[in-house]
Amino acid sequence: ITGIYTHILTVFHLFLILVAGVILSFIMVRWHIPIISKILDLVERKHSYPGKGAITFMVGCILALKLFPVDIALASIVVLSFGDGISTLVGIAFGKTKTLLSEVKLLEGTIVGIILATLGAWLFVPFWQAILASTVAMGIEATELKLNNKILSDNILVPITAGTVILLLRMYL
Repeated sequence: ITGIYTHILTVFHLFLILVAGVILSFIMVRWHIPIISKILDLVERKHSYPGKGAITFMVGCILALKLFPVDIALASIVVLSFGDGISTLVGIAFGKTKTLLSEVKLLEGTIVGIILATLGAWLFVPFWQAILASTVAMGIEATELKLNNKILSDNILVPITAGTVILLLRMYL
């Protein structure tokens, strides 16, 4: 976020990182790369391709930056980074209540995710936009939306949802 905000990183740079990540993922399907494989074993969900979370995170960031003005894009990326990231950690550590639309997402994580996502997004957009966008986007994160029986990546849905909410609020309010 800092790199984008300070213009050290551009969408083109992020795209190059994405391409490198996809190539590395293909390589890791066949070969074990000691340090990277160990890190991915710790952070990746089981039964997914190597680096899936990082790859879909980068796709979500690039889409947000291409679709929205920079302040909305940065707020959307913060919602993804803070909200989605912390909701999983808090859910695992303290969660007991499943959300209505998921068998694995926990309400306690979603609530803390909304709070932190709002505070982070507030750095870039007004508070009322930040809280509404965070609430809707984290509501999407708390579900398991499927298309053709495959779960859609919340790393892509969350920033697009947050950005769309802010954009619509600005257009109609």
